[in-house]
Amino acid sequence: MVSSKRFLQDESALGAALRLFVNRFENLDDPVLQVAAKAKTDNGKIAWTLLGTALFQDRDCGEISKLLAALYKKFPEEKLWTLPVPKGGEIEECVEGAFGNRDWSLFQSVAGIFWSVGFFARRHGDLKAWLAQSTPEELWRDLGEIYFMGKHSPRPKACAAIYRLCGQKPAGLGFPVGRGLKRFRWPDLPLTMGARRFLSILGPAREGGFADLEPDRKQKLMNEFCVALVPENPYAVAHSLQFYLEQGEETFLCRECQAGCTNCALYEFCDYGVRS
Repeated sequence: MVSSKRFLQDESALGAALRLFVNRFENLDDPVLQVAAKAKTDNGKIAWTLLGTALFQDRDCGEISKLLAALYKKFPEEKLWTLPVPKGGEIEECVEGAFGNRDWSLFQSVAGIFWSVGFFARRHGDLKAWLAQSTPEELWRDLGEIYFMGKHSPRPKACAAIYRLCGQKPAGLGFPVGRGLKRFRWPDLPLTMGARRFLSILGPAREGGFADLEPDRKQKLMNEFCVALVPENPYAVAHSLQFYLEQGEETFLCRECQAGCTNCALYEFCDYGVRS
């Protein structure tokens, strides 16, 4: 498998097209930020981003969007973390209403995740100050307090939460982080299903073997590819790739958002492209 830098040198036209794809999709909120953006306060935006990230598992973007919208409507803003906490049955009703069933790997844990995020918000108080006074590594450690955010490395949900909260706008919320330090280490970039599809279908791993790579090698490839493509903002690449061939309302989300494949910068390269 060639290096990401060499791949982009050899496939300069594809690289240019992907940068246009990133420019378009970095402005599109993912399901988590769609709901978090509704919050009126910084604490609300941060807390709802943490909840959405913890719940984003084994469901596609559209389904997670429906769930978070239902939860926010039932428990808006600070009701996520203020006392008394909602009953488990009330939370589960939101899940069942959003999905139409209880067939979800997290169903039995969703109330615990909701309560855990609420406890985290109460414990840390001013969440914007918590971000500003911590390095990404310290945030990664603290996020282990949240149920289903992960306890051991690599903890992709914790990494995704940090980028959603502190990544450059418009892909992230742009909250200050790092105690004013000029240099600190960022966590691994989110390796979403969309990113996996791109790397294995059009990217450096398209000759085969991506599925057989060890998880750390997949993550390394993701990090290197995003940095090679847009070194000034690698997270914009990771954020945008999550929409690649992701299921939307009726067809692929990337197709729906662009009113057809022929409007997509990747149309000439993508085997899934269809003429409108």
